[in-house]
Amino acid sequence: MLQPNILLTSTPGVGKTTLGKEHASRSGLKYINVGDLPKEGQLYDGYDEEYDCPILDEDRVVDELENQMKEGGVIVDYHGCDFFTERWFHIVFLLRADNSVLYKRLETRGYSEKKLQDNSQCEIFQVLYEEAMASYREEIVHQLPSNNPEELENNINHILKWI
Repeated sequence: MLQPNILLTSTPGVGKTTLGKEHASRSGLKYINVGDLPKEGQLYDGYDEEYDCPILDEDRVVDELENQMKEGGVIVDYHGCDFFTERWFHIVFLLRADNSVLYKRLETRGYSEKKLQDNSQCEIFQVLYEEAMASYREEIVHQLPSNNPEELENNINHILKWI
């Protein structure tokens, strides 16, 4: 049997990268941060000046990941999830953070006021939860709290047990 493929999704700043890298080091699964792919493979379709970030060419990203996903054993980290092929993932973990925690994390990153507000609203209105529920079978979508180091450790243990 193939190793499982796991999707970590959340609003930026909630803890996907920290969880994904730590989980990969403990489980031996391969970690892929989709946000890094455009830089590595020129998989973007322009630049968003307002949000100061590249615009992903989602079709090219899917093409780039296809073979790795077929092999299995991959943890994918990205804030969006509706463009990934549903068959790729055995389980989806949506990380959640209290808005006060999230705001401070994003502020520390130097996000613009607009980016702070938009990401905070995304978390408050559960935009990514709704996206995940619309994109994947309900039984494979799980929410995990991600406010502090204790929750990080609990989440890693929870995912390791699931594997």
